[in-house]
Amino acid sequence: MSARVPVLWQFRQSHYNEKARWALDWKGVRHIRRSLLPGLHVARVLWMTRQKSVPVLVLDGRAIADSTRIIAAVEALRPDPPLYPAPLVERRRALELEEFFDEELGPHLRRSVFHDILPHTEYASALVTTGFPPLVRTAYRAAFPALRVAFRMDMRISDEGAALGRAKVITALDRIEAELQPSGYLVGEQFSVADLTAAALLSPLISPPEYPYPLPGPWPEPLASFRASLAGHRAYAWASEMYRRHRGTSAEITS
Repeated sequence: MSARVPVLWQFRQSHYNEKARWALDWKGVRHIRRSLLPGLHVARVLWMTRQKSVPVLVLDGRAIADSTRIIAAVEALRPDPPLYPAPLVERRRALELEEFFDEELGPHLRRSVFHDILPHTEYASALVTTGFPPLVRTAYRAAFPALRVAFRMDMRISDEGAALGRAKVITALDRIEAELQPSGYLVGEQFSVADLTAAALLSPLISPPEYPYPLPGPWPEPLASFRASLAGHRAYAWASEMYRRHRGTSAEITS
């Protein structure tokens, strides 16, 4: 296999990683996925990028960190089908909305979700070890009480932060509803990076069937209640529809 096949270093259960995966799949960019364990990924990712976050896409020998930069690189590599609208005004608007959801939805949803699942060792460890062999899952479960402390510190998780996170999620849903065009998209007449970003970052709540990795169940409280409270929101249904219409076929190379 060619050494130049793109490699996506990822967490399976992560909305920013899903954003990058979706872009690669939407573009039909054949790639290899290398999944890492949260908390145990730091040394490898620091070595590649001098920062500790995934996703990281290794493309033509370059390690590209951050989902927004990954999409920009993939758009340059394969312009069709486009994620950036052709009209300049629409392109600027799509990129502005991408940034809004990256900053005002993604981290706040992550903080509120982890606030709700971290006390539940069985669920949380099962979630983040999705797809790993049984021995790895068992070892991670045993180490999870120590890892939980690290996660709380790294994500600055608190009751106040979780409450703010839920409020920010509702604000983002309202923003989606306000921005929707007659076309059913956030910008212009076609699916764009704005739609992909908003829907992907909502994936931990909407749990669409098109999401590539199954979630364990049932969801812990109060996460399940928060999700249920949002299910009637127009933007919630819209995000599910974006997944149904546009998530498409995986471009992952599995052999």
